[in-house]
Amino acid sequence: MPPDETTRPLGSPPISSAVPSRGARVLAFASILVGGLCGGLIGFSVTRLECVGDCTTNKSVGALIGAVVGALGVAVIAVLALRAMGEWKTIQDRDERQAPSNESRRNPSA
Repeated sequence: MPPDETTRPLGSPPISSAVPSRGARVLAFASILVGGLCGGLIGFSVTRLECVGDCTTNKSVGALIGAVVGALGVAVIAVLALRAMGEWKTIQDRDERQAPSNESRRNPSA
């Protein structure tokens, strides 16, 4: 059961959001677009090499399938990377809160 407002110790700050930064999300979206573009170009090229004659429909279908497969592949990796970043951030925030502060170890007379 994840900790919520009722299970965290009194006086401790709430856990910050695990949502990745806006820059990371924009970069992930851009990489999905680039993956789709590359997949489309590969699908178009493979279909163009294999087809003889008037193959505009075949080239278009090859490009579409390649673009979808490329974008989906990159999207899976992007989602996994964003989740890992969010989990890492949550673990770091939790560890910082649990670490003893240096103020209690300091010698006030020094």
